[in-house]
Amino acid sequence: MAMTDLLDSLRQALGADAVETGADRLRYFANDVYRTGGLPLAAVRPATVEALQDAVRLCATAGVAMVPRGGGASYTDGYIRPEGGHVLIDAGALDEIAIDEANAVVTVGAGVTWANLKAALEAKGLRTPFWGPFSGLAATVGGSMSQNTLSHGSTAHGISAQSVIGFDVVLASGDLLTTNACDAMRWYGPDLTGLFTGDCGAFGIKARIRMPLLPILQDAEAVSFAFDSFADYHAGVRTAQIARLDDSHFGLDLALSQGQIARQEGVGARLKIALQVMQKAPSKLKGLASLVKMAIAGENPMRAGQYMCHFIVEGFDAEDAAHKAKQLRRLVSQHGREIANTVPTFVRSVPFAPLFNILGPGGERWVPIHGVLAHDKAVAFNDAFHALLASRKADMERLGVWTGTMFSPVGPSGFLYEIALYWPDARTEYHLTTLDADYIKGLKDFPADAEARACADEVKEAIVALFQQFGAGHFQIGRAYPYQTRLSERAKGLLGAVKRELDPQGLMNPGALGL
Repeated sequence: MAMTDLLDSLRQALGADAVETGADRLRYFANDVYRTGGLPLAAVRPATVEALQDAVRLCATAGVAMVPRGGGASYTDGYIRPEGGHVLIDAGALDEIAIDEANAVVTVGAGVTWANLKAALEAKGLRTPFWGPFSGLAATVGGSMSQNTLSHGSTAHGISAQSVIGFDVVLASGDLLTTNACDAMRWYGPDLTGLFTGDCGAFGIKARIRMPLLPILQDAEAVSFAFDSFADYHAGVRTAQIARLDDSHFGLDLALSQGQIARQEGVGARLKIALQVMQKAPSKLKGLASLVKMAIAGENPMRAGQYMCHFIVEGFDAEDAAHKAKQLRRLVSQHGREIANTVPTFVRSVPFAPLFNILGPGGERWVPIHGVLAHDKAVAFNDAFHALLASRKADMERLGVWTGTMFSPVGPSGFLYEIALYWPDARTEYHLTTLDADYIKGLKDFPADAEARACADEVKEAIVALFQQFGAGHFQIGRAYPYQTRLSERAKGLLGAVKRELDPQGLMNPGALGL
């Protein structure tokens, strides 16, 4: 089938408005947060699962590669195909939400954002166990399940992959596969659902996701600690992590806290959320007390220590939340000191912040690099990372390249160490389209800087290699992190066999996961 025939067929099947071929839009779709790839042949936005199946069948008949895209917040080339010529499938219009309160299950379209899902469930006093990353205004449920992610609810309930019962997946043939054999649970025999978590769409395109439901716990305590060294920080959060007293927590070093996070936590931001704090507080007196704490704290929590950690503790009632918070303080205070709880109060009130962090606090380009470490390797990795920075200090300072770090729990046994890398450089169509024009006007406008970009890329690759030396695992593997080199020959053979069975022509996001 000629490419013009394919485009005509797609327009006929999906509607002309659902097939984009304009150069400006294709340039936007050719970028993620970090990298620019080849131009897609087209970007399609099917409005129903049946339309998605039709689009996949047409592409398969034409032998054209298909690349699924969720909210677009990938920074690991997850939907970037270097050679271009593919059909990018934007799942954003698959946005239905069906809440089954009797069975405590919600079924959502792959394009539903975590923010919209939260709003729909909150109206009924419900939530999913894991309920979204910080980028949940844009990040979709389908994208998060395909990439794996964590943040809200992760201490108590794990990552996104642990909060799913089953998928409906459109395979490369256009057929629809339901991964769970039982609506009431995921693990009926071998875990076929798990096979499609973290696959980056290489095995198929997620159409629907089924997740379990929990009641929202309205009573909560926000607790923050500061630490003078990374070793103290790690010891404190390791103790908290295994105790699982909090719903979620995250840590920041001084550079990130004063830079990227402080930009969202300034005086104006706190004034903006003051009403929300009061509205969400179980008691108005308690809400007023929180506001007074925030006012007294000023910006001090951003500078309270070399490392800071922020906890959100939920309870069945105020007494339960206070009891858990007391136990948490007892454990963590052995390693750090309690500080004003401005940051977790903000996050609880505004869990999904605007995507300002896709640029640095001064308008620089930004990319995160992360690894999930075993706890006994965390301190040694931190030492090695700082030694790596010291070895490149002269070039990084000359070129304006800098870093900050953030940390999160991954269940009781994994420690996520995430490095934010910044450098001065021109913005891409992705940044200019994603961010509001008025917001961008308030930032410094950097010219293209090939030398700084090359330095940042070298540092990024060196960090990825260092993570591998310490045996780290990764979320959002895409095309950026090594995967198959970490597998045994038997495991690689099994992975390849699954790919050939589900996608014999190799048309589903070719190159993702190294497939």
